[in-house]
Amino acid sequence: MPRRKKPEITEEQDIEKIVGSMGKTKIKTKKFDFSEKQQELLKILFDKNTKIVFISGPAGTSKTFMAIYGAIHLFNMNNDYSIGYVRTIIESADRGMGALPGNVDEKFCPFMMPLNDKLYELASASDAKFLVEKEIVKAMPINYLRGSTFRDQIIIADESQNFTVKELVTLITRIGENSKLIICGDPMQSDINGKSGFNKIKDIFDDSASVKQGIHNFEFDHRDIKRSEILKFIVKKIEQKLN
Repeated sequence: MPRRKKPEITEEQDIEKIVGSMGKTKIKTKKFDFSEKQQELLKILFDKNTKIVFISGPAGTSKTFMAIYGAIHLFNMNNDYSIGYVRTIIESADRGMGALPGNVDEKFCPFMMPLNDKLYELASASDAKFLVEKEIVKAMPINYLRGSTFRDQIIIADESQNFTVKELVTLITRIGENSKLIICGDPMQSDINGKSGFNKIKDIFDDSASVKQGIHNFEFDHRDIKRSEILKFIVKKIEQKLN
């Protein structure tokens, strides 16, 4: 008698198995094939003991994508969470565009584009719109965090190679009860002329004592690039020449 084929476990079932019970509101993400490295990162993000994760890697290694994906599923697990997206108002170019018109929200809008792109890439248009309109997902500049406390929040700090030591200290010292910080950075692409604090702060917590406290360092390299094969070649060549 032929063996019955074992039913395949879908990605959604896998995620639910990791994170446990879901909240009343559930954002359904699209289907993706994750590498072993990406699955390893998700397990760290979903661990109830994880408090802070530094994600380092070159362009195209899915740092922001995985951070937002993880944050959405953490919200699915606990609807008390809100998701904060933090960036600095630093342009990724040697020449700036000058002063932008409008209020703080309008000035910061161009820096939210990676967040909006990823939301619509990960979820349906209606779910992405729901997350923003209900302010489950909100964006804020790093400059406006001092004095605040993160409670029941998943905070994604993007392009953190453009944060100074002082800004990163401000960020991580906001952490309160039932919160997680996901700090993404690409040390190859700092735009603040050698003043980046990303590696300095990340390296402080790169030890077993920090892991016991729920603070993790996670690194992607050129082999983990998903954007394109040519980018793998480009990044590898740059790393070889600059390191």
